[in-house]
Amino acid sequence: MTDTNDEGNTMIQETDLIAHARQHTLGDIPRRTAQRFPNKTAIIDGESRLTFSEFDDVVNQIANGLRDRGLVKGDRCAILSHNCWEFAALSFATARLGVVLVPINFMLNADEIAYILEHSGAKAMVSEEALLETASQAIERAGTDVVLRAVLAADGFETPAGWERFGEVYANGSTEAPVVDVADDDPVRLMYTSGTESRPKGAVLSSKSLMWQYVSCVIDGGMSADDIELHALPLYHCAQMDCFLGPDIYLGATSIIVGSPDPDRLLSVFESEGVTKFFAPPTVWISLLRSPKFESADLSSLHKGYYGASAMPVEVLKEIGTRLPDINLWNFYGQTEMAPLATILQPSEQLSHAGSAGRASINVETRVVDDQDNPVPVGDVGEIVHRSPHATLGYYRDPEKTAEAFRHGWFHSGDLGILDLCRARDYAEEVDERRSIA
Repeated sequence: MTDTNDEGNTMIQETDLIAHARQHTLGDIPRRTAQRFPNKTAIIDGESRLTFSEFDDVVNQIANGLRDRGLVKGDRCAILSHNCWEFAALSFATARLGVVLVPINFMLNADEIAYILEHSGAKAMVSEEALLETASQAIERAGTDVVLRAVLAADGFETPAGWERFGEVYANGSTEAPVVDVADDDPVRLMYTSGTESRPKGAVLSSKSLMWQYVSCVIDGGMSADDIELHALPLYHCAQMDCFLGPDIYLGATSIIVGSPDPDRLLSVFESEGVTKFFAPPTVWISLLRSPKFESADLSSLHKGYYGASAMPVEVLKEIGTRLPDINLWNFYGQTEMAPLATILQPSEQLSHAGSAGRASINVETRVVDDQDNPVPVGDVGEIVHRSPHATLGYYRDPEKTAEAFRHGWFHSGDLGILDLCRARDYAEEVDERRSIA
């Protein structure tokens, strides 16, 4: 007797093998970079220094440790912490396992965190030692079944009942990569953003969203494997994490992680580590310029500077040009739902188009539209909308807001803007491709 399903089963197996061979997701990045630059320094965090090979090993250990404690693909893991190398490793370890990371703003109170834990259905919580009391209160108020509670703590810290040290989670984990099939549009990140809403919305991001965004940052942001970058803004925010740290790991650049943007501390690290690349909002750039240590610091290595969140004042741009004549500046504009980059103002345009958000990045198409979603004339105010693989998969557990945000096949940012004459395309010759969302 012949099994008529043999051919079909063989085709399914071949399809699975092909999909596995073609897998290229967020969790694959550390391994592939480690194969290219095994002995190069990946992460510097105080006394901790990890090569790309060591970083990939610990990513595997964390992923296997989470799996051994019952986390599986699709589960959510929250983290509440200031910057540290473990934050970076966890972001890739969860993606490697297909677990969805939920970074939480460490300035939120217990009630606000409880809402995020309840809404996301987080099954695991990783908390910094200093934030443990807030984390514990939030878990209790959320009333959710958080089965893994791990604390990032220094030696000598007495771990409270119900918690374990994060180091114990991965200490005995295998350095072999867990075998999990993760598709490029499977969720790997859940980013809560409040905007103008009373309750934050959870923007779901996939490897496809993040990695296309990495490519845009790298190409339009002039990034390379030779960069030595200082990361001082919070990693819970997608700007520092996904415009800069993620692309650095992707490229094989060296990342230096510090806990806060203290200007004197930053100037010291610039000098001691030969930092070549730095991102901060204008307020931090201004604090650097005003530091008494600025004039004596050796900043000759710093060639790439980035800012966002607000426009850089023209006088500050001029001052940076005078006091840091060898630096190139980029302005990154976007939002969480765009993973987050949307447009970039290039170094050559900083003064000629000061205050502008620049042009759409290479993997983004941007328009300014009226209340009926028609393109507005040059110079008129309208809403900024985008099409891009960067875009969120939607708002978690909120189909109505998702449908509203993606009406007519464009992501609606909610931000207002105008098209500069130099940026404008001839919309009159475009075909209006309006597609409704099911």
